[in-house]
Amino acid sequence: MCRVCLLGATGSIGDSCLEVLRQHPEKFTLTSAAAFGNVEKMAEIASLHPNAKLALFDDTSALQLQKITGKKVLGGMDGLLELVADSECDLVVNGLSGSVGCLPTLKAIECNKKIALANKETLVMAGEIIGTALKKNPKAQITPVDSEHNAIFQCLSGRTSNAGQPVSEIENIIITASGGPFRELPAEKFSQITLQDALKHPVWSMGKKITIDSASMMNKGLEVIEAHFLFCIEYEKIKVVIHPQSLVHSLVQFRDGSLMAQMGVPDMKIPILCAMTYPERPYLETKRLSLADVGSLNFFEPDLQKFPCLALAYRAGFEGGTRTAVLNGANEVLANAFLQEKISFTDIPCGIEKCLSAVPETNGELTLEKILEADKEARIFAESFIKS
Repeated sequence: MCRVCLLGATGSIGDSCLEVLRQHPEKFTLTSAAAFGNVEKMAEIASLHPNAKLALFDDTSALQLQKITGKKVLGGMDGLLELVADSECDLVVNGLSGSVGCLPTLKAIECNKKIALANKETLVMAGEIIGTALKKNPKAQITPVDSEHNAIFQCLSGRTSNAGQPVSEIENIIITASGGPFRELPAEKFSQITLQDALKHPVWSMGKKITIDSASMMNKGLEVIEAHFLFCIEYEKIKVVIHPQSLVHSLVQFRDGSLMAQMGVPDMKIPILCAMTYPERPYLETKRLSLADVGSLNFFEPDLQKFPCLALAYRAGFEGGTRTAVLNGANEVLANAFLQEKISFTDIPCGIEKCLSAVPETNGELTLEKILEADKEARIFAESFIKS
């Protein structure tokens, strides 16, 4: 019986993970659950899993949940870290949204946990720090949950860079992208994009922030950076291709010329179960992919002029150091500002580019403190950009 700590329990990853647990009560038990501040949904989870320990990042929400459930609810970052470090937890599923997920991942590594990682920002912000921590704690293991990285993981027969070594047979990694709702929209109309337009993803059902990232293709840029650290591969070897059907989740080109793809219906339960049980493949209740019904698959090069966020992510990755933390921090603030309709859709890449130019790189050895400081400075600059 695998004892699961679920971070981000009230989001879309949390929903899918809880469904996996429901389908396999003989394999998993929910030891603990945490979220940002959704009291009502956490109360539902608590009623279904009465023995699970609870935490909410927002302290006020934690107190509210404690009154509703009548049981202790941990609060703040300390609460998340306490759940992760609990000796009764074997597997941490990190489905938190944003930079808040970074420290819990580090704590899980230090405690030699197995981690099913859906929090992109962990590796985007602190990929080098995470890699060093994995070398110091070899019993810890990160398995990717994102459908694209999980697809690559499967194509590589379960190999990641936990050992700090690249997979020598790789020639290129090809990450697929749906293209979002604006793939066919002319560039001159991007200034007219509304929040409602951007939230209409053509394939995936996700949280609001990641849906905006998908519309701007920053989500794919973050995945490029994540792949660099997960698989220890140079940015020059990481490609992005538009695949509107979202049935091929990613591909690996090997040095012998062969190309391996992982396919399936767009359902996050599949990569979550894989990350939790690999190399075992238990049965899962989900739709099956019929190639005869699909008929044809399409692939296109991404338009970096229309989607500058993808180009900015490559730029930050190539520059290295704290640049990816600056990119991520600025994007979080600007995407949330767009969600609040404070800025336009095109202001997101504009603000990120200005932030990358304005926030200086830190000198010397890269540390977690320097990464968090760069993240803070990026957020301050992005807020000033919004006000201006």
